[in-house]
Amino acid sequence: MGKRPTDREKLLFKLDLLSDNEVHEILEYISIMESMRCDRSEREILEDELLTLLASARENRRAQQVYEWEAVRRQTETAHHHDRS
Repeated sequence: MGKRPTDREKLLFKLDLLSDNEVHEILEYISIMESMRCDRSEREILEDELLTLLASARENRRAQQVYEWEAVRRQTETAHHHDRS
């Protein structure tokens, strides 16, 4: 059995058969793909930064404290109720 060519090897072979104009069009397509990839990663970084800013915002910290206080209060009430039973 012979070794099957990889996708990269197939691509190199096909590129050799293309005209200069066709190669130029493929390079433009690759450039578009690369810019879309960069845009996506930049967008994800900005979203991460936004989430970090929101998480550290004063209002969010207050809301987290209130939630934690409520959880402790409920646990205390439940424990107090069980002690009386």
